[in-house]
Amino acid sequence: MGGAGPGIVGAGPGRKLIIMTIQEQQDEIIADFELFGEWMDKYEYIIQLGKELPLIEERYKTDENLIRGCQSRVWLHVEYRDGKLLFTADSDAVITKGLISLVIKVLSGHTPKEIAEAEITFIDAIGLSSHLSPTRSNGLLSMVKQIKLYALAYQAKSIQQ
Repeated sequence: MGGAGPGIVGAGPGRKLIIMTIQEQQDEIIADFELFGEWMDKYEYIIQLGKELPLIEERYKTDENLIRGCQSRVWLHVEYRDGKLLFTADSDAVITKGLISLVIKVLSGHTPKEIAEAEITFIDAIGLSSHLSPTRSNGLLSMVKQIKLYALAYQAKSIQQ
């Protein structure tokens, strides 16, 4: 299940590097979640995704990088490289770590414009909205909102240059 990293399906000797669009990433997540019948299995998968999340460097675990609106502590760091935004994150809660992992999988590795204009459909499509507590659901929306704010900021910065 899942790709080799944000937006990347696979590369190597004799293999082409395939960059997935944001919508293709969402479609892949939806397909992955359809493999599970029970929500307990889906929660276990979310926790596993959190364990596989490339962690933010300790020096970026600052108040400045905390996402406001999350019940748990969630740190999000962004780097702008080759015209694309790359995100790393961490959380002190296993489910929340898995949730930010899903969001990063969809949005990291894309241009600010692509991220800013993306319609995030996977959250409702896999049923997360209805299976999370209201506070966790609000936290998930805060994660998406923060990433989109970064995208808008970098998009505005590139227009000014």
